[in-house]
Amino acid sequence: MNAFESSLLWITNHGYQLLLVGLVAVFFVKEPHARRNLVRGLLILGGIVVGSVFIAAAYGKMKPMPGLDWTFGSVKLSLAMFAMQVDSYEMLPPWAVNGVAHFLPYFELFLGIWLVTGIFRRYSGIVASLALCGFMTAITIAYFRHLNINCGCGIGPPEQVGPDALVRDGLRFLLPALLVTFGAFWLKRQPKTAVSGNLPARQSAPVSSSTA
Repeated sequence: MNAFESSLLWITNHGYQLLLVGLVAVFFVKEPHARRNLVRGLLILGGIVVGSVFIAAAYGKMKPMPGLDWTFGSVKLSLAMFAMQVDSYEMLPPWAVNGVAHFLPYFELFLGIWLVTGIFRRYSGIVASLALCGFMTAITIAYFRHLNINCGCGIGPPEQVGPDALVRDGLRFLLPALLVTFGAFWLKRQPKTAVSGNLPARQSAPVSSSTA
C-alpha cells in the first residue's frame, strides 16, 4: 500500500471523528465572529474528508489488479471487474451494468475533487449526500433481498452488505457529507449577523433642546 492510498484510507476512517470534535467545539464558542471562523475551518476540513471518501472510492475501483501497472488497459480491466460487482446487486438490466460501472468511478473522482476545492460547497455537499444515500439504499435493498455480496464501494477491505456496512457508511461517510452541507448553508445565512454583532453601536450626536 503506497503513501497516497494509506492517507486516503486514514482520512476516510478517521476524518469523521475530527469533524465531530469540531462540531462539539462550535457549541462552546459563544462569540459569533469566532464561531463563524471555526465553522469556516471545519467546512474546509469537511470538504477534504468527504472529498477523500469519493476519491478513495474511485481509486479503489480503478486501481490495477496486483502485478499490473497503471495503464489504460489495466484500468479498463479493473472497471470490468467492478461491472461484475454492479451486476451482483441485480438492480440494473444487463445493458446498463457496463455503462454504470464505467461512469461511476469517474463521477466519484470528479465529485471528490470538487469537494476538496470548496467551490460551491453547498451544492457539492448536496450531490455527495444524495450519492451516499443512493448507495446506502442499494445496500439496504440487497440486504433485504438476502444477497450474499460485498458492498463494492472500493474503500478498504471488502465488506458484505448489511447493517455493519450501513453503520459504517452512515457514520464515516454520510454524516460528514450532511455536516458539510448544513454547515455551508448555515454559513451562507450568517455573514451579516456574525459581522454586525461585533461592530460597536453607532453613537448618535447629542441633540440640544431649547426651551421657550
